[in-house]
Amino acid sequence: MKIAVSVARILVGLLFLISGLIKLNDPVGFSFKLEEYFSPEVLDMAFLLPFALQIAVLLVIFETVLGVMLLLGYKPKFTVWSLLLMIIFFTFLTFYSAYFNKVTDCGCFGDAIKLTPWESFSKDVVLLLLILVLFFGRKHIKPLKYAGIITMAALALCCWYAYHVYNHLPVVDFRPYKIGKNIEQGMEIPEGAPQAVYEYAWKFMVDGHEKVLVTTGDYPTVDGEFVDVETSLLQEGYLPPIHDFTMERDGVDYTEELLAEPLLMVIVARVIDNADGEGLKGVIALATKAKEKGYRVIGLSASNKEQLASYKKQYGLDFDFYFCDLTTVKTIVRSNPGVLELKSGTITQKLHFNDVEDFEFEN
Repeated sequence: MKIAVSVARILVGLLFLISGLIKLNDPVGFSFKLEEYFSPEVLDMAFLLPFALQIAVLLVIFETVLGVMLLLGYKPKFTVWSLLLMIIFFTFLTFYSAYFNKVTDCGCFGDAIKLTPWESFSKDVVLLLLILVLFFGRKHIKPLKYAGIITMAALALCCWYAYHVYNHLPVVDFRPYKIGKNIEQGMEIPEGAPQAVYEYAWKFMVDGHEKVLVTTGDYPTVDGEFVDVETSLLQEGYLPPIHDFTMERDGVDYTEELLAEPLLMVIVARVIDNADGEGLKGVIALATKAKEKGYRVIGLSASNKEQLASYKKQYGLDFDFYFCDLTTVKTIVRSNPGVLELKSGTITQKLHFNDVEDFEFEN
């Protein structure tokens, strides 16, 4: 039992620590995942939506510190009980997501490691078994020297780090829109990539009776009247890292034209109503200077033309805004507003609105 507890302690502690640190690097991204869970379509807890960011920060700090406490053996009773309650809750959550296909990515490891719903559930079941070993063998968990001091230091560091990345940007960017990535290349589908396979259940009325024929694509030859068809996915095809990126205005797609620009500054405001006012003033000053330096400046937002109009007038946003899907805009930059520099479609700079003074102009 002593050996089993030691092994479980290291495995669980490291997993909680790694998972917590990955999400701590991007608490805004984790808050978006919580918003999915709180939505009416999943848990229907809309009253928690305004607090998604605060809950996200508290959860990732708690998860990270619990990992540290377990590895150090600090307050074993509190630590093991906390781990057990957390894993029971998350095991239920991942099962619910997998069984009802509600959230396709649990966000357990942020954007660093993507898990399918059933993979997430399986991972939580293994963790639950390991934590049960710790629960029943917690008397064998002995604290290391200075465990309390190290835990308090870890808590302080986690709080500081969360504050830092929220007011700037994630230190490590795991997303397909990180600096150095070319957007067009990210949208390409390699030759020979797996194609999606669908099954079609065709319903016909034949001689007064309903008849169902199943195919994987071709319309069946039947001497009868077509009634309906049900489609189900058998096998997912290759999905490129970037697959929902567009730059549309007035129903026209300008993506190809804009990505060909040698110097393009993109002011990203995912939802203009929630954009930081002082941040907007800062990026406007930057945009003005960029135009003088020969940049083409545009805006990118999931807000519609009517929503943008009043803000353009209020803040003097004298550049065109292009539409992009909200989920995609959230993924591009974790700041509202934020700034991108693109050179022929390649992201060369990405800045939080608090860091616009650090923008380095060409020449």
